[in-house]
Amino acid sequence: MLSPDAARQRIVAAVEPVAGVETISTAEALGRIAAADARAPIDLPPFRSSAMDGYAVCAADIVAPAPIELTVVGQSAAGHPSSQRVAGQQALRIFTGAMMPAGADAVVLQEDVERIGGDAIVANERPRPGQHVRLRGHDVARGAIIVSRGDLLNAYALAWLTACGVAQVEVVRRVRVAVFATGDELADPGAALGPGQIYDSNRFALLRLMRDLPVAPRDMGRLPDDPDATRRALKDAARDADVIIGSGGVSVGDADFVKAAVEDIGTLDFWRIALKPGKPLAVGKVGGADFFGLPGNPVSTIVTFLLFVVPAILARAGGAPKEPLRVPAKLAQDISHTRGRREYQRGQVVAEDGGLVVVPTGDQGSNRLATFAGANCLIEVPAHRAGLAAGETVQVLMLSTDSGRLL
Repeated sequence: MLSPDAARQRIVAAVEPVAGVETISTAEALGRIAAADARAPIDLPPFRSSAMDGYAVCAADIVAPAPIELTVVGQSAAGHPSSQRVAGQQALRIFTGAMMPAGADAVVLQEDVERIGGDAIVANERPRPGQHVRLRGHDVARGAIIVSRGDLLNAYALAWLTACGVAQVEVVRRVRVAVFATGDELADPGAALGPGQIYDSNRFALLRLMRDLPVAPRDMGRLPDDPDATRRALKDAARDADVIIGSGGVSVGDADFVKAAVEDIGTLDFWRIALKPGKPLAVGKVGGADFFGLPGNPVSTIVTFLLFVVPAILARAGGAPKEPLRVPAKLAQDISHTRGRREYQRGQVVAEDGGLVVVPTGDQGSNRLATFAGANCLIEVPAHRAGLAAGETVQVLMLSTDSGRLL
């Protein structure tokens, strides 16, 4: 069986980025992948500005020691610059972000100044050239790259583009992802359950976990435990999908038809990994689509999607998947484990006494969605360990509290 790390590397290396680029509004580009470098069309800030509220002065002209009496000759506010030049013992009232007047090379903080009547003030310290002044291009110089090809456009990247006046951005087209679940035992929420039936939560979870990924999802619904229907559905999905994700039907049971269907009409790269939960993960190709057959237990579906499918989708979209963020935390209680496969238990990390402490979220059965309800991390249990003891430092993979995905 492949190790989880080897499986991830093999998956990402085999993925081909989709073709197709579109130009869209920067305001609509959240979660998309940049298709080209974006350069700053202006210096930011586009002029010398004040970093603080205070008084703009020419520090080079002030040679007397503090306290220094100055004459206020005008005012510069954000969006309303002054045309007054500052020299000698003059000062100009200025506000944060306002353009520095000609001749001024420093700002004296307003809390370091006393008014003594009329237009006269006294500075209680001698200003230094450059203090509290933002130079033109201090954030970014015109022509510098502010977004690189392959970058995931998050709110911060988009804010920077907007600050530079960039109204449109080139992005890779969305990855077309088809999602289905298999099993005669599945029913849709809201329907009455028949004998031996359960509600289909896996498909629902997968579609929501993809909400802010650069994808165009297609919900294929539930497939019956029927080999012909499975083959037909896979062929249909492969006509226009870049990625096909199935949940269930990839183990070794008599009613597990998905793996055999992929081998029949496509190719199967591998289908077992040394992971708990998530051992029966089928990875291959159907037509031009990457195929991922995820285990049917809800926790196994989610864990394998987070660890393997998300990086593949990002690579398909032209991005550069990163390793999940691992942070050390002290284990609050013992964890039992059988050697042989790496395990990821759901846990909750809290800050305590200047460090991080993690506790598993109850019984870790792969059917128990309850273990995700209060979880904010996955606790990594190495394959070679027989168990972990309370007080040990372990590695945890942090989960986003917003998207539910790995950070």
